[in-house]
Amino acid sequence: MSIERWQTAWRELIAPGAPFEVVTPDDGAPRYFRHAAHNLQQVMDAGRVHGDREFLVWQSQRLTFNQFFDQADRLAGQMIARLGLQPGERVAIAMRNQPAWLVAFAAIVRCGAVCVPLNSWGLRDELQYALQDSGSRVLLCDEARLDTLHEDLAREQRATIVVGAHEAALPGHCLRFEDLISAPALPLPALDIDPDAPALILYTSGTTSRAKGAVSSHRAISQALFALDFQSAFCAMSSPERIGVVINSGYPPTTLAAVPLFHVSGLHAQFLSALRGGRRLMLMYKWDVERAIDLIRDERCTQFNGAPVMMQQLLASPRFGSEHTASLFGLGLGGAASSAGVLEDMLKLKPDVIGGAGYGLTESNGIGAAIGGDPFVYKPATAGWALPIVDIHIGESPDQPQAAGTRGVIWLRSPTLMSAYWNLPEATAQSLRDGWLDTGDIGYLDDEGFLHITGRVKELINRGGEKISAAEIETCILDMPGVLEAAAFAIADPLLGETVGLAVHGQASTLPQQAQICAFISERLAAYKVPTQVYRVREPLPRNATGKVLKAQLQEKLGA
Repeated sequence: MSIERWQTAWRELIAPGAPFEVVTPDDGAPRYFRHAAHNLQQVMDAGRVHGDREFLVWQSQRLTFNQFFDQADRLAGQMIARLGLQPGERVAIAMRNQPAWLVAFAAIVRCGAVCVPLNSWGLRDELQYALQDSGSRVLLCDEARLDTLHEDLAREQRATIVVGAHEAALPGHCLRFEDLISAPALPLPALDIDPDAPALILYTSGTTSRAKGAVSSHRAISQALFALDFQSAFCAMSSPERIGVVINSGYPPTTLAAVPLFHVSGLHAQFLSALRGGRRLMLMYKWDVERAIDLIRDERCTQFNGAPVMMQQLLASPRFGSEHTASLFGLGLGGAASSAGVLEDMLKLKPDVIGGAGYGLTESNGIGAAIGGDPFVYKPATAGWALPIVDIHIGESPDQPQAAGTRGVIWLRSPTLMSAYWNLPEATAQSLRDGWLDTGDIGYLDDEGFLHITGRVKELINRGGEKISAAEIETCILDMPGVLEAAAFAIADPLLGETVGLAVHGQASTLPQQAQICAFISERLAAYKVPTQVYRVREPLPRNATGKVLKAQLQEKLGA
């Protein structure tokens, strides 16, 4: 392995005239990809060339690219004709993963409207808050979300398009999705979408307060998608032997999509990337490890990206590494820190795997740093190099970056950043400073430029003045046999201010005792980082839709 060779491949990809040429503006603005699409309409249209190739598979439904676009165009025509939808108006989606979600998104873009994906795991208050906060004039939802919101929607007479409705008669403000996509196709107006116009409002997965709506422009998302394409190309150039194994297998590229579509990892890295690139997408309604392996086996899935807890369950299955996963060559990690054990198991069970990881936020459209292929084998516990249109500074201020190896707040600058938080100027000013995003994450850049994530600012435990990263403790204990999940948090202490509390989940018969857990950590971390209280939890830890542990809810349940 050669960093010099990787750096040469990197430079070749972004050089003037190259496919991923990067432009550095004279006015000091962020670098950008010259050949990226200007808006999401161009992104969508790029997928139309794939014609009659199979695109979507979900339960008994199968759609080719042509069938997908036919449904999207029909739905767009009906929303304009029957609902009078205008460019710039907000349209919300609230449903679990299924083809209708993707069709709805494409139709909203085709109308020039702003898409507002809602957390389908949310309860009535959360969903209604986002609908009202965004000012969405139309809602596309499944029957479960209609049942949750029916009183609010009826009172407001909000235009609602319902997927899979079985009732004989829907309320007057509702239309059936299936009726709209089977109606005669209507002519669609030509659109000239400003690249800086808003395209998306994604609500952040807040765990202690109201979620904030991150507003992203067409340009930001288009640059983000091109950055994902760059990472794929760089992975191929830096890892030719691994790519050769995939090509020689003969399996068509097929992604198993189990993460929610209302999150950037599902929407950008899986749906939109597959649409543009002509990849087949296998949708899961909800995550189940045995069902996932069935789909990998039956549909010959070649790629799976998921949170570390998903990957841990996948690797722990006795069926993983057997003929059931023979087609699976790509494994991507994201959403949280991964233990060394998970990474080692991945590479041991699948030595030819094209492993990968990355770092990004909703506010950056998932773009920051990335790593894959041979570089991932070289430094699997890092988030990789900053992508070529991203600047990363470490420190209290982006104006005074710290030296390599020094931990601090991670700041990002990129054309993929959100424009603002919806209707929250003060929160926007706190997070965006002169074009830099305060991520709220803690990390450092090593002397080779690889980004290491070590924790969150608000998840630092202050024990008598010593700052302890919750993520560091969690990553450590996840390497202990018998521990499947872990969450560290602060416990109030009259003398030290705070001490470390730790919740661990595993099978009752194999879950270690507190003394064993503390001994394991004390052998690997400084004494002041050893928990003063360990909670052995039999049930899986509560998580939000993006896989993050809901620590406030967990602590309340434990009385910690």
